[in-house]
Amino acid sequence: MPGLGSRMAALRFRRPDKRSALIIAVALILVISLATTAALAGPGLLRWFGLAGESTAEPPPPPRLQLAPLATDAPIPTKAGVAAALNRLAGSSALGTLTGVVMNPADDQELWSRNPEKAMQPGSTGKLLTTAAALIALDPSMRIKTRVVAGTSPDSVVLVGGGDPTLSSLPKGSESVYPGAARLDSLAEEVRNTHPGPIHTVTVDVSRFTGDDMAPGWETSDIAGGNVTPIEPLILDGGRSKPDELDPPRTAKPALDAGQALAQRLGADPSTVAVGTAPPRAPVLAEVSSPPVSDLVETALRISDNVLAESLARQVALARGADPSFAGAAAAVRDTLAAAGFDMSGASMVDGSGLSTDDQVPARALGEIMAVAGGPAENDGRAARLRPMLSGLPVAGGDGTLNDRFTGGESAAGRGFVRAKTGTLTGVSALAGVVTDADGRLLTFSLMANGTSPAESRPQLDALAAALRECGCR
Repeated sequence: MPGLGSRMAALRFRRPDKRSALIIAVALILVISLATTAALAGPGLLRWFGLAGESTAEPPPPPRLQLAPLATDAPIPTKAGVAAALNRLAGSSALGTLTGVVMNPADDQELWSRNPEKAMQPGSTGKLLTTAAALIALDPSMRIKTRVVAGTSPDSVVLVGGGDPTLSSLPKGSESVYPGAARLDSLAEEVRNTHPGPIHTVTVDVSRFTGDDMAPGWETSDIAGGNVTPIEPLILDGGRSKPDELDPPRTAKPALDAGQALAQRLGADPSTVAVGTAPPRAPVLAEVSSPPVSDLVETALRISDNVLAESLARQVALARGADPSFAGAAAAVRDTLAAAGFDMSGASMVDGSGLSTDDQVPARALGEIMAVAGGPAENDGRAARLRPMLSGLPVAGGDGTLNDRFTGGESAAGRGFVRAKTGTLTGVSALAGVVTDADGRLLTFSLMANGTSPAESRPQLDALAAALRECGCR
């Protein structure tokens, strides 16, 4: 996540909750047994790599890996104890309007809350809704296909987008921001091996998605600002001008760019590439696949990727037979979660990423998703489905969008122990995730602050999460 300085100078502060460099710190790895019976991992071991650092060192030392299970019989915090730990910090004027909830996922007990039913702008914590719905509605091993099929003439082919924005233009041996991405080079090579003659025409088929390619509440400046590209089912490297960087300027015409890149590789004239539709039952000449949905979820959460989140929302819509548009995808996400037993009262999303200023979500909804994801799988089948969300959450002071947070002051104690999804827009900060308290009890939390500068509110949210780490709260 880039620093606030340069973007705060802009008239409109867009969500700077992604890193400008790829993950560079040691990742905290959460390995969870699904055949367990207590808190999070039952009698099996919940192995947790804690990243412990000195809170007084500036800059802090590198995180230290250590392997230890969570105690299955750890004391349970009391409501009074949690209130004593949080209320002073929660009263800071830097937080503006604060809502939130803290829960013990082992028994779904609410330990602390502040107006948790009030709908607020979630920023990128809105991705928790989309990724949870994707893990519920889709086979977690499903891979999104990108195909090249025969065109209407012997010298033509059609590049058919399936909705995989991780497809990479980089050559083999070079990694984009998306681990394990399929390669355009592989498509081109397979086409050359299967097509009988020269190719002069490449057409791109973007019929997989419908409706507008920019959501309500988005701005065209978000494209040049590196936050998003128009959402089409055919995108290379998330639309990035530099595939190995998180926030470079993005393209305004991703599908055409992809078609032109393929044309270059096949010896066709890139200037003739146009949008069209593949012939019915056209022979498939080549096909590549994205990483599995579970991996895409982890990546979308770790680097807070708007384009990938939007694509996952469209996949949810397609799986439910809904319109694969912004409105259809948002409704499909909501309906999937409601059908799975989550309370979506007050939640109103117009996109799948949380980038829109029109999104509204109660802290309760995010908190409930986190509590289920961190709860015992033997008591709730949804927990096993949502486990990849936990391993995708950024680590405080360790990786992803929390890489440069929790490094000092009142938040330092949370470094390496807090895993959370961030959310940042103009006047919006949010943090939702999990933390182990001083007694080894796993807690989940959802905190949302609207109405003040993220430069002021984010440190306070970090301090609140760190306070949960420091206390036994009894």
